[in-house]
Amino acid sequence: MKDFHLPNNAEQHRNPRPQRSGTGQDPAYQGTNANALPLTASEDRQWATLSHFLGILGFVPSLIIFLIFRDRGPFTAQESKEAFNFTFPPSVLALVALLLSLIPGVGGLFAVVNALIWVTLASFSVAAGIQVNRGRPYRYALNLRIFH
Repeated sequence: MKDFHLPNNAEQHRNPRPQRSGTGQDPAYQGTNANALPLTASEDRQWATLSHFLGILGFVPSLIIFLIFRDRGPFTAQESKEAFNFTFPPSVLALVALLLSLIPGVGGLFAVVNALIWVTLASFSVAAGIQVNRGRPYRYALNLRIFH
């Protein structure tokens, strides 16, 4: 295997691309900045829309989207907070209803309650996602706004 050499200062000005060293690592990728670029307008709207649509799965997707993209897009930060605030209480209630549905005798009633919670959560999440996809901020009528 042929070893590559590191260029001296004069060679770097003629050839700005760094040469590979014998270690197998490319020096151009060492120490790169971890700060992510801001989202474009379409990406911002896309992630904001997904934070509402994924509300069908509960509060976790909107929380993850907020934590990843809060500093990269203002629309995504606003809408993922709104989606989280709306989906958190019903998700907790659905989890409680799921656990109570394991009780013999009354479990069937709690299973129906759990299904109604998820159907309601899904329908509101889809309606919000459609509005946000059009570029309009969405505010849920019944929202606790736990997370400011």
